[in-house]
Amino acid sequence: MSRISFGTGGWRATQDHFTDENVRRVGQGIAAYLTEKQDVIPSENTVAVGYDARATSADAAASLADVFSSAGFDVLLTDRDLPTPVVAHSVVDRDLAGAAMVTASHNPPEYNGVKFIPGDAKSAMPSITDAIESHIEPPDPLPEAQHGTVTRYNPVEIHATHAVGLTDRYLGTDLSDLTVVYDAIHGSGRGITDALLESAGATVIRHRCDRDPTFGGNAPEPGPETLADLPSIIAEHDADLAIANDGDADRITVCTPDRGVLSGNLLFAVIYEALLAEAEVTGPAIRTVSTTFLIDRIASEYGADVHEVPVGFKWIADGMATYNGLFGGEESGGFTIDGHIGTKDGVLVALLAAAAAATEPIDDRLDRLFATYGQIHADKVSVDCPDDRKDAVISGFEAALPDTIADQSVVDTVALDGYKLLLEDGSWILIRPSGTEPKMRVYAETPAGEQLESLLDAGSELVEAQLA
Repeated sequence: MSRISFGTGGWRATQDHFTDENVRRVGQGIAAYLTEKQDVIPSENTVAVGYDARATSADAAASLADVFSSAGFDVLLTDRDLPTPVVAHSVVDRDLAGAAMVTASHNPPEYNGVKFIPGDAKSAMPSITDAIESHIEPPDPLPEAQHGTVTRYNPVEIHATHAVGLTDRYLGTDLSDLTVVYDAIHGSGRGITDALLESAGATVIRHRCDRDPTFGGNAPEPGPETLADLPSIIAEHDADLAIANDGDADRITVCTPDRGVLSGNLLFAVIYEALLAEAEVTGPAIRTVSTTFLIDRIASEYGADVHEVPVGFKWIADGMATYNGLFGGEESGGFTIDGHIGTKDGVLVALLAAAAAATEPIDDRLDRLFATYGQIHADKVSVDCPDDRKDAVISGFEAALPDTIADQSVVDTVALDGYKLLLEDGSWILIRPSGTEPKMRVYAETPAGEQLESLLDAGSELVEAQLA
């Protein structure tokens, strides 16, 4: 058997490896991990199983439910494909032992995977995923008399009630003057995020809100290329904004009439500043090392702190709990808020983004933020790097970090996750290994747009020099 490993987003694999046999082995690993915990007795606990819109997801979820029930757990199996955060919220709401979610999130349609959601609904930390991996083996069912039950359930309504209450606490939920284009990219947000926005009064124009397991032949990744037709749809309907979710709706992207598809950096800034200015609450921002310093400048204005964490939402969730964070997120479009579970939630944050737009158009907000705090220009590129060379590349930087990058002096270095080089004009580059692909990531941010490409090129050249 080839090895099954849990990365940043759980186990993901192409269809030749995502077999029923391997799915059941993963289910056994989760069941054994839960059983060995002293506070979990299978016959007294329930596990949830959810799944996304991919072709193999429903069958894989049924196989996981069978493994869990055969291990003595009662199982709640969703009655349709659902967003990951909706299933995760139900773990806390129903006081479950945990959940398994069959999803490959934003990966192409030929992928699928399994994510484990612990009982606190935070992203699983390495200590948990390592323990699951150690138990991955063929199922060992209990005698039939000790099997648990499998019951269908749908936790959408309770999640929606929670999302409305939380958004209303901070920004209000009157969207009656708002027209929103919603793009599900054929994924599990359809009928969930759009319905939530509509329930708050918005006029919703639906786009790609039918289920297509191939996602139209593309990865359900809400980036500029995938969302290229949204600006014209906004214009056609004179809409205020467009909102898109990825395949399992744990991430969000917003598109505006003037700026088009926004980066996660800008959406983070818009929502965080709205919370500080309009909700009149002051609390820390938790951002990854790859996320914009614009957040720091906004926080400073309101006397709030910013805590920088490694890339990966598990670290954001940990930071939110450790520092009593108000809002946490990453440049890739995953966010959560105080009072919510420690899981990124593209459904809830869609409502937050719309609420911010209802009181001030997002383009106007960004004009004001840039006038106050300065422009940012940010992007990232990838450099091919075999997985077994990643550690050597990072180790090599320790002895070979440059004094200048693209004619800018390096004034400080952050080694929180890879290496982040801070430059004299406020620019920075970050070089770190991808947690999901055989690549090194190079991120850059600068106040001067003309410098962005040269910074990305310089970072790529540093990686290539280590690989030479």
